[in-house]
Amino acid sequence: HKNAMRGFVLGGAELQGAAKERFAAIQERQAELSQKFSENALDATDAYAYYATTEELDGLPDDVLVATRSAAEAEGKTGHKITLKLPCYLPVMQFGRNRALRERLYRAYGTRASDQANCAEVPDGVKFDNTALIREILALRQEEAELLGYPDFATVSLVPKMADSPEQVVRFLRELAAKARPYAEQDLADMRAFAAEQLGLQDPQSWDWTYVGEQLRQARYAYSEQDVKPYFTAPKVLQGLFHIVETLFEVSIRPDTAPVWHPGVQFFRIERATGNGSTQLVGQFYLDPGARNGKRGGAWMDDVRARWLRPDNASLQTPVAHLVCNFAEGVGGKPPLLTHDDVITLFHEFGHGLHHMLTQVNERDVSGISGVEWDAVELPSQFMENFCWEWDVLKHMTAHVDTGEPLPRELFDKMLAAKNYQSGLQTLRQIEFALYDMLLHSQNAPKNADGVDFMGLLQQVRNEVAVIQPPAYNRMAHTFSHVFAGGYAAGYYSYKWAEVLSADAYAAFEEAAQTAGTTLDVATGRRYRQAILEAGGSRPAMESFKAFRGREPSIDALLRHQGMA
Repeated sequence: HKNAMRGFVLGGAELQGAAKERFAAIQERQAELSQKFSENALDATDAYAYYATTEELDGLPDDVLVATRSAAEAEGKTGHKITLKLPCYLPVMQFGRNRALRERLYRAYGTRASDQANCAEVPDGVKFDNTALIREILALRQEEAELLGYPDFATVSLVPKMADSPEQVVRFLRELAAKARPYAEQDLADMRAFAAEQLGLQDPQSWDWTYVGEQLRQARYAYSEQDVKPYFTAPKVLQGLFHIVETLFEVSIRPDTAPVWHPGVQFFRIERATGNGSTQLVGQFYLDPGARNGKRGGAWMDDVRARWLRPDNASLQTPVAHLVCNFAEGVGGKPPLLTHDDVITLFHEFGHGLHHMLTQVNERDVSGISGVEWDAVELPSQFMENFCWEWDVLKHMTAHVDTGEPLPRELFDKMLAAKNYQSGLQTLRQIEFALYDMLLHSQNAPKNADGVDFMGLLQQVRNEVAVIQPPAYNRMAHTFSHVFAGGYAAGYYSYKWAEVLSADAYAAFEEAAQTAGTTLDVATGRRYRQAILEAGGSRPAMESFKAFRGREPSIDALLRHQGMA
């Protein structure tokens, strides 16, 4: 009930009179501003179109050429319709050989919804400018924090989270940045050399790096997802996933029956053997793996009901979850084939499912995922992803769709090498966003006549963290929807925080493997299950983590897993 009480207090429940009215007005105005921020970002993206000739699109994949051509034809235009939506923008930046086109799009993309947005394609782009909205959102968040008796919004944001204070988060991000920086500098040096020697680019600019990075990746790791796919058939992967779960967590997963919403949906039960030769039901789940019309894209886990000891009749309600994916149909009677990314996604979502289903907590509000801190809830999901990179585990989940042969070791080694490609640069980019977000909401954020100097702060953070400086016209903040329109204000760090937790938790299994000979070590699995999965939200996540690891989290495992040790 502590969580509920805290929620009421942060919702302004203890405020009286004028303060209460002002708090309500702030909440309402913030909702309007966030909505408008989102609309501006979307409208600015939608307003842009450039009609390119086929020559300008040299290097782009055929599917993009076909899609952009049809989009232009549908409007009765010649050429190809190029937009700033990611399925179009990214391939141009990654594969497009035409440097002028890359620059044109880079500038348009990086100035959306800002004071710099006017361009040939959208002459009145500044009508979507988010500058004033950002200032007002930040001012209102600060005022809200002060009404609640806190120094700043960063402190308010962390009250229900695992991290203790803004200072702790900033320290964490800076420590990670210092460790990643030498690797990022090496990534950049490798790209510079490759650009000069192989691509004839002597002084690459911001709009060149994605292209150079993609060309270098292809040259260095000559394999594609298409080479890997035939080895991952959906039934074999599921069998492998269930085997890991059964071994580590001492349960069995069996087919079960329940009404389903589509013939392709399966229902399973998770059981645990009791001492006297019988079994006990732990939880159940629906699996809806296939893509079909009218189904939301992506993959997700959701709870149908939580574990709960009913107060009225003392009966135990066991948890039920559903796991939804969008795997492409198999061809010619063969099973569906998954990319390695699909496999990782499946494991990630099943990790959330295990957190929900293996809980032993009987209070509904803190059983399973309920009540778990925002910055710790991804621990069990990211934890499961690690097995997708473990050769001894992965090889048993593969069988070539035609020959039944397992994945060749040399192909796995290429996948593993490519996994950490540019991890230094990627880490610094995420830290740039996270540090900016945390400092932006702290009482020490730089001010000017208009309020928080959010552009000046972004430049400060880039000077400190980034190895690639974007042009002065870049306006990343103006479309930073996670923070200005999503739930991640003073919370963007959560992604990295949870990665540290999950990597460090997995390291316990790597340590066990040195004596057990396998990461599927039952004793370690039992400790993890009892300390992390079964406890759910019944105690602070730091307590659960310490109960498992015997100490506070360390960033070393994450750095090692990402090739930065």
